[in-house]
Amino acid sequence: MTNPEVALLMLTLFIFLVMLGFPVAFTLLAMGVGFGYYAYFEAGSIQTISDAFTNKIFYLLNQNTYSVMENDTLVAIPLFLFMGYVVERANIVNRLFYALQMAARNLPGSMAIAALITCAVFSTASGIVGAVVTLMGLLAFPAMAKANYDKEFASGVICAGGTLGILIPPSIMLIVYAAIAELSPLRLYAAAVFPGFLLAGSYIVYVIIRVLLNPSLAPKPRDEDIPPRLTIYFQLLTSFVPLTVLIMLVLGAILGGLATPAEAAAMGALGSLVLAFLYRSLTWGMVKESVYLTAKATAMVCWLFVGSWTFASVFSYLGGHEIIEQFILSFELAPWQFLVLVQLIIFLLGWPLEWSEILIIFVPIFLPMLDNFHVNPYFFAMLVALNLQTSFLTPPMAMSAYYLKGVLGKAIELIQIFKGLMPYLAIVIMCMVLMYQFPGLALWLPDYLFGPYVP
Repeated sequence: MTNPEVALLMLTLFIFLVMLGFPVAFTLLAMGVGFGYYAYFEAGSIQTISDAFTNKIFYLLNQNTYSVMENDTLVAIPLFLFMGYVVERANIVNRLFYALQMAARNLPGSMAIAALITCAVFSTASGIVGAVVTLMGLLAFPAMAKANYDKEFASGVICAGGTLGILIPPSIMLIVYAAIAELSPLRLYAAAVFPGFLLAGSYIVYVIIRVLLNPSLAPKPRDEDIPPRLTIYFQLLTSFVPLTVLIMLVLGAILGGLATPAEAAAMGALGSLVLAFLYRSLTWGMVKESVYLTAKATAMVCWLFVGSWTFASVFSYLGGHEIIEQFILSFELAPWQFLVLVQLIIFLLGWPLEWSEILIIFVPIFLPMLDNFHVNPYFFAMLVALNLQTSFLTPPMAMSAYYLKGVLGKAIELIQIFKGLMPYLAIVIMCMVLMYQFPGLALWLPDYLFGPYVP
């Protein structure tokens, strides 16, 4: 039953309910089943009460649930989550932050730089934005506040650095994107390497320049607070090197074609347990808590997929995708105009929504149009991945700001955190412009490793 008006009502009602605070996964399910019942309803088909449950929407829901559970690509998600939770609870991050802080002591804003690098490394191992921002808020922010760092400046560093994990491989967000767009996760990982480090490097360059221009934002550490050089080297050797080697082995195995993302994630999960054992943090309680949190987060992701695929199927059946595609194509846009329009829409959606809702619901609307504008899907994926950073940094629903506010309480006002985030939003947009001007930033490595992309 093609009914585009109902499809648009369905989409509008979904956004409204999510903004009211309803759980995304179950809102998607409810909307999909409710509107799907209408879409697949056949007049005169209900003769008895049992006939009311013969609607095709229930078969579609069952098939979508089965498809999610048997998707091999998604197996990597719980394994990467488990790796991140174990690393978080193994007391590795506090060692890492302290060692990097001492190693960067001669640079302007050394503690902020150490926080950014720690966020990048930990978020790469974890991929859980909330965990990174929360832990770094408890660890780095008090240390920076004690060193008389500007609160806005310090909060911006932590919030921006904590979001890097959804871009830098091995990223859970890229696995989700691969499943949605039916792209190779290996190519996506390769495409994300340079953009991810470009963004992290841009953050560090900004911190250095900002502190050079205004040294009062980040006072230099006192000489008496700096330990002997051998102590610094030992701290780096026992904190930075093991975790970095683990991440490089996982990522190298994936990009080198030695293992699938799921196999590499299993290796990473085992490696995190080994690290926890070596750091004398491996306890039954820690493992049990990590398993519980992994199961909880994985269930959320799986139900998001079930709900989104059901929602998207009904939305498309009602003609929603078609009417939006025809509307955009009617403008006869040039490829660059199409890309700017889509990225602007995604940026605006980042104000009320998180990356998961944007990725699962709205990105599939634009994917079928890429062929019309001759846009490489992996290049488009990297533009979207960079843009999705803004969903955590854009008020009023900047979730990284709320994560930080949640752990700091009255130590800082929410408006101060929002002000500290603004420069990093500009940096994300600058990196998107750079990548558009130089597509090789995203496409050179996957083409080099796996050969030119063939549609």
